[in-house]
Amino acid sequence: MQHDLPPSALPHLAQRYQSLVWSCLDAELTKTAVFHAERYYSLDKHGHDSRHLYATALLREGQTYSALSLVNQPSANICSGCSEIKAKCCTALGRHRQAREALEASMHDPNYVPSASTSRRVANPFPEEAALRCRSGTMALKGNLPEKASASFRQALNLNPQLWEAFEGLCSLGLIPDIDIILPPRPLPIKRAPPLDETTGKVVHPIADPGFFTPDAGSSGNLFRTWKPDLQPQPFRMGPPPGPRDSIATNESIYPDHSFHQAHRATRSQPTNTTQPPIQRPLSSADEAGPNPKRQRSTARQPEAVKKTVLNHKLSVDDPLKKARARPALIFANISSSGRHSSQFTTSSRTPGLGKSNAQPLLPNTATRRSSRLHPPSKPTARGRRRPSTTNARSKSAESEAEEDVFTAGSEVGYPPSPPSNAAQSPRSEVSPSPSNWTAAQEQAAQEEYDAELADYYVYSLTRKFACATRALALYDCQGCLRELEQLPAVHQSSPWVLAMVGRAHYEKQDFASAERAFKAVRILEPHRLWDMEVYSTLLWHLQRNVELSFLAQELLNINPRSSQAWIAVGNLFSLQKERSQALTCFRRAAEMDPTCAYAYTLSGHESIDEDLEKAINFFQCALRADRRHYNAWYGLGTCYLRMSRLRLAEYHYRKAVEIHPSNAVLLGCVGMTVERRGDRSAALGLFNDAVKLAPDNALVRYRRAKILVSMRKYELAVRDLEHLRGTTPEESNVVFQLAKVYRLLGNSAKSAHTLALARDISPKSLSKIKKLLETVEDAGDDEMDEG
Repeated sequence: MQHDLPPSALPHLAQRYQSLVWSCLDAELTKTAVFHAERYYSLDKHGHDSRHLYATALLREGQTYSALSLVNQPSANICSGCSEIKAKCCTALGRHRQAREALEASMHDPNYVPSASTSRRVANPFPEEAALRCRSGTMALKGNLPEKASASFRQALNLNPQLWEAFEGLCSLGLIPDIDIILPPRPLPIKRAPPLDETTGKVVHPIADPGFFTPDAGSSGNLFRTWKPDLQPQPFRMGPPPGPRDSIATNESIYPDHSFHQAHRATRSQPTNTTQPPIQRPLSSADEAGPNPKRQRSTARQPEAVKKTVLNHKLSVDDPLKKARARPALIFANISSSGRHSSQFTTSSRTPGLGKSNAQPLLPNTATRRSSRLHPPSKPTARGRRRPSTTNARSKSAESEAEEDVFTAGSEVGYPPSPPSNAAQSPRSEVSPSPSNWTAAQEQAAQEEYDAELADYYVYSLTRKFACATRALALYDCQGCLRELEQLPAVHQSSPWVLAMVGRAHYEKQDFASAERAFKAVRILEPHRLWDMEVYSTLLWHLQRNVELSFLAQELLNINPRSSQAWIAVGNLFSLQKERSQALTCFRRAAEMDPTCAYAYTLSGHESIDEDLEKAINFFQCALRADRRHYNAWYGLGTCYLRMSRLRLAEYHYRKAVEIHPSNAVLLGCVGMTVERRGDRSAALGLFNDAVKLAPDNALVRYRRAKILVSMRKYELAVRDLEHLRGTTPEESNVVFQLAKVYRLLGNSAKSAHTLALARDISPKSLSKIKKLLETVEDAGDDEMDEG
């Protein structure tokens, strides 16, 4: 796979996408499944699992030819899973003989190994609430119930922000939510590490004194037990416990059997007789808020055999403790940031300080002074010679105890103590865990947890980037959409979904050349794609590409003759060939195939606008009933009312179109034209200036601004615009003729005659118009210009 993830996180990422896609397919959210399956396939284009999943999602969505092209590979690159999906595609297309051949090839494959996408899985018998609300919103959207659709989509996204159909539904309604609310940014996950020592200066939360606030025995002393959602919180007991005040009686572990801490507990000696009464372990200083100056405890000493055994064990773990001090560790705030990391506090009961060892274990039911827990009895051992006398350093030991026990809270209670009998035979059972006890099993478990969180973070952040780009495109912020798409990983930038968005963004910017390149790339990557092809066919209509449009229409009809995209392409082809009746028939056929396709009604209205205005208005209104944010329908209604000289209604509908698509220069020019016809030339000039700023290369808005400038007798500014148009469109005879007319109004007869000669050469049919201009008198001040 091509990605920015470490290799160890790839299995988790694959598992995450497989689970997500199958959940969407089970809930019949097929478009969401296609979206996530394409992301998975973009990461691993050569893997069979990603190919099978993507093909299955496309097949469920109805894109049968696209699914078939994925699995219809040469025999060297095909597997049994590919053959099985190929058989399904052929069955859907009615190619039953090819389906049988694919099934036979799948059964006779000697190298058949079930993959993750074809293995058994557990499916929910009933979809979750988020999926049901998303489907309810889709039905409300198609049923023209925008308020109910918006409520359902928002509830679905609150339950599951990965439901792409719900987000696209809100965008189509125009109620585009803030990305930081639906998909708030998440910090990069941090790998869990062994605890730090006290030299790092970490701060812990104060723990209450055991004499007043002692955790219940059933909680195993874990003050963070409420982080585990599967555990029942137990109340704290006030007052002294039934045992000695320096101990908490427990024989339970707060972690379930499936926790990865089970591997660590297995290295310690476990109680084998469950009928024995629970023992009492010493209460470490981490269970207190601070050192207690009163130390009137029993001074009962331990048997010599036990002390020798414990001292020998302490000598054996001294060297590993020194190595453990050099291990990297997390900040305490990061460790306590999530309930899933609460299990980390069981890895060590005490972080060793400089020149200090672990606390000495005690026998059960034996009260010992706190100073004897901090310092071993004075014996001629290697450890004893390095330590000061307990009588001279009692106050110092009490101060260092608070500094030493930084990560003690809730740490040593995660391990069940050994049985009270035969304590000398298993000394490790009473030794508090330390960083040296961070075993390979725990390291592997921490790495697995980190990889899983990293995979979740990758899926979430990628969905968030796509949501930002989709939101910008829905707001017709085309440049913002392109900026967001450029921030995607390279493997996703070359996917059909992204390239189609790039083509639509350039199309809305009126950058037809860039849009054509993007759509051509989409056709190369996915030649059987139906989505967004209605936009591509309209783009070819604008570019007057008759041959390409004809080829596209025939291919789309062969792929799916019951798709609205195919009939829109055929209708655009007939419209380009000036066969309006045939074009209208095709557009009506497209509306029959998909009654919610607003674009089919809009194109029908544009084809009828020159013949029957009332009929065109009816088509545009049908388009708005299907999609109230279809700005082309608002523009069509404004054009109809302008031709009917109903200027107020025309301006209203044009302004509604501008509200939806504020960066469209043509729409601003249409508003300016209606304002000019109302007589407000200064306001109209301001609108045309804004339109030219949005699209400096748009010839139509610049030509209309030149007309207003001539009508306001600002000839010099008009000449600038016309000269610019003459340079960009030299073959446009209308522009050359109007430029000659402005030169004549300025009194420059030489330039006017020269320009008129050019206009005659470009368009000989305009000779009568030229003669009429030459017969006019300069002083007449003919400031009116032809419509052109």
